[in-house]
Amino acid sequence: MNRHETIYQSLFVQGRGHLRADLHRQLRSGRAQRQSSGGSAARQPKMPGLVSISERPAEAADRAVPGHREGDLILGSNCRSAVGTLVERATRYVLLVHLPGAHDAPAVAAALTATIQTLPAHLRRSLTWDRGTEMARHAEVTLATDMAIYFCDPHSPWQRGSNENANGLLRQYMPKGTDLSKHTVEDLAAIAAELNGRPRRTLGWATPAEAMSRLLSDPSQPVVATTP
Repeated sequence: MNRHETIYQSLFVQGRGHLRADLHRQLRSGRAQRQSSGGSAARQPKMPGLVSISERPAEAADRAVPGHREGDLILGSNCRSAVGTLVERATRYVLLVHLPGAHDAPAVAAALTATIQTLPAHLRRSLTWDRGTEMARHAEVTLATDMAIYFCDPHSPWQRGSNENANGLLRQYMPKGTDLSKHTVEDLAAIAAELNGRPRRTLGWATPAEAMSRLLSDPSQPVVATTP
């Protein structure tokens, strides 16, 4: 068991998976019930043309080359609204994808394509996602953006560690149980800018914005990055 998992398990008391009210409020997630890291089998469907993370280039795994990203959806109240999140693995730079209406496969494919197409070619090398049905049209995204898409193993959220960490931070701005469709494009840009302005130990206390700025001005310059 990972160290952080051991700490969480020690907090959830009486064998029921629940925290006392005075404890769960101190957690960043605000969650009073511990969720299994395995996730739901319902969100792990089989999809045609799926390419496993095991086939992702080694340069993506070791963060040596920028442009490899991790993605996911943050869901709102009763899963009726969502915001897409894209995290660049080397710099931790976050892009938020506006999904004001539906967040089914057609809507996610269209929104991801539009967002990815704003990036320079050397910063759209690959995208790693989980196996949720919202990515059923992943082949269309790859065709439109020339960006390879890889899928995590079932029940393996740690394979998108940077994205999971960013999503946890984003919950400070977009709490669980709220309507995420109320956030405008401008709102999401402001939230992303604030998150990208936070110094990160993994970047030698530079901010993701600073690390990305260096990449854009000199793509050959290395980025200090560690896991997650």
